Formats: sequence, structure tokens, C-alpha cells
Amino acid sequence: VPTGPQWKESPQPFACSIEDPTKQTKFKGIKTYISYRVTPSHTGRPVYRRYKHFDWLYNRLLHKFTVISVPHLPEKQATGRFEEDFIEKRKRRLILWMNHMTSHPVLSQYEGFEHFLMCADDKQWKLGKRRAEKDEMVGAHFMLTLQIPNEHQDLQDVEERVDNFKAFAKKMDDSVLQLTHVASELVRKHLGGFRKEFQRLGNSFQSISQAFMLDPPHRSETLN
Repeated sequence: VPTGPQWKESPQPFACSIEDPTKQTKFKGIKTYISYRVTPSHTGRPVYRRYKHFDWLYNRLLHKFTVISVPHLPEKQATGRFEEDFIEKRKRRLILWMNHMTSHPVLSQYEGFEHFLMCADDKQWKLGKRRAEKDEMVGAHFMLTLQIPNEHQDLQDVEERVDNFKAFAKKMDDSVLQLTHVASELVRKHLGGFRKEFQRLGNSFQSISQAFMLDPPHRSETLN
């Protein structure tokens, strides 16, 4: 069975841990932020990154790889940024995001990503950051990297493939939007009406447990 285009496997697969979210300050306490210890497996050397550094990397990836789906970072939050639950939840989501990045055979090889994972010096960080931001091979310029086949191509076959891909892209776009809408509605219902229904169900089971308590000689300890 013929398969479609595939990315080449990463020549150097690796993973990356995100740990130890720590509250830090700068400018004599005027500015407060959370830093994360980021440790790539292929170097074993940790670097410390703030959320804004992840955000910078995310935007560079969007500009550089317009034909690759880059998942969103966890959303920003204006209030409660330093609450323990929020910090832990953000860390878990950053780990999921990072797992996707390191497992992708193209995104994981990006020079800007390598800079993000390995640069521990502030001065070198700024230099590498500017270098990545000056990269001209972004956006539609990726077309310049495409190679035209040397052999003759059948026009009808090419047009058919383009039409098929066009139909696929539109269907995929519409389907993802629909899935996002349905999932959002389901979340809303679980936070509202469904939540109350589950509470009622739980109260019913609790009532049954209380009924067993009224019959001490025959009650079931495992239900209490």
C-alpha cells in the first residue's frame, strides 16, 4: 500500500524534562516571575526558562514552519499566576507541549529550539535570539526549499493530486473547527448541568451507603 509524504526520522532523538517551578524576582523585587528548570536528555545540562521564553520559541516556530501544526502553549492568566494549583497545571501543560516538540522530527532540529534548550549565558541568549529573529527563511519562503522533480510529470496526475489535497485540507480544517466547538460545548456542560447530575448520582450512592449503616449486623464494610 503506497504511503503519503513523511518526514525523515530525527537523526538524534531526545527528550526534555521541565521541573522545579520557582518564584523569582528582578529589579529589586519590582518584577516577579516563575522560572522552570529545563533539562534536555542529550546534554544533561539544565537551563532556566520563563514562560515568556516558551512564548518566544512558540512564535518563532509559527513563523518558521508555516506548514507544520504547532500546538498552542497553555494560556496566560492575569490573576492568580503565583497560586500553587495554577503553577502546577501550567507545568503539566508545558511538559505535554515540550514532549510534542522533542518528538517531532523537524521542529526538534530547529536551531532556535536548540538555542532555547542549550544556551545558559544571558549575553549569548540575546545574540542567538536576535539571530533567530533575523532569519529570512520564514513564512512563504519555505517554497524556496522545495525541489522540482527532474523527470516529466503527467499534468492530469498532478492536477488530480492537487485537487485531492485541496479537498483534504478544507475537510480537515472544517472538521477540526467542528471538533473544537463540540469539545468546548462538552466542557461547558460538564462544568454546568452535567456537574449537578453527577453530584446527584453521588448523593444517591451515598444514600445507599447510609442505608447499609442502618443494618449493623449485615452491613458491608466495603461500601462504607
